[in-house]
Amino acid sequence: MFFFKKKEIPLSEVFPEGFVDIHSHLLPGIDDGAKDLEHSISLISKMYSYGIKNFITTPHVLGDVYPNSSETILNKLEEVRRELLNKGFDDVCINAAAEYMMDEKFVERLKNDDILTLKDNYILVEMSYFNAPYNLYDILFEIQLKGYKPVLAHPERYNFYHNDFQNFYKLKKAGCLFQLNLLSLTEQYGKGVEKTAQKLLSENMYDFVGTDTHHINHLKLLQKIGTLKIKKQIEYLLENNRKFTQKKEAI
Repeated sequence: MFFFKKKEIPLSEVFPEGFVDIHSHLLPGIDDGAKDLEHSISLISKMYSYGIKNFITTPHVLGDVYPNSSETILNKLEEVRRELLNKGFDDVCINAAAEYMMDEKFVERLKNDDILTLKDNYILVEMSYFNAPYNLYDILFEIQLKGYKPVLAHPERYNFYHNDFQNFYKLKKAGCLFQLNLLSLTEQYGKGVEKTAQKLLSENMYDFVGTDTHHINHLKLLQKIGTLKIKKQIEYLLENNRKFTQKKEAI
């Protein structure tokens, strides 16, 4: 019996020119991602070596745990932009939105139009890993009533849906776009998540991808998606991400 090793390729051959990573935690000291400015630049530098030069980074906005205001996020973004220029990364384009927990405080933000979008009217949202909000479909309706499009971060990671796939169909029918965490195609979150991600991929239910980078271990593990098989699986999603291309803003 012969065993064939997966054909490995460098990540710079996986990510196309103009790819935009729409989910990461690269702003310093405001959530569970980059701890300080040096850490931010280190992560971006590593991603740059993978061929990722365009970012819409998305710090958590989560109740009293990460009560980040739009102003806080944008101020931190300017810090990172200035430091990137100081370090010579003048071809990196970084903007910021947020990863919004769909809770009562988010509903208030929505009412006040205090929302940072990925681009145009796309909002990155998430749920608790323990259970969906009791009024989930009301929130999704309100998002769309305000003219926004909800992009649900990492649907494959909501374990409470794994045994009833109908929930995913229902979310799509309710107008949810799906964003795959690329690390879900590795062992990072467990076999159940990996299996669900593969099923969602096979049914063409994803719309976009993101790295969801928090720290260097994520980026080391990300190298495992560097295979011809995975590249072929996600090629159309990587291309979809290019719709979020934004102009590099001067500091």
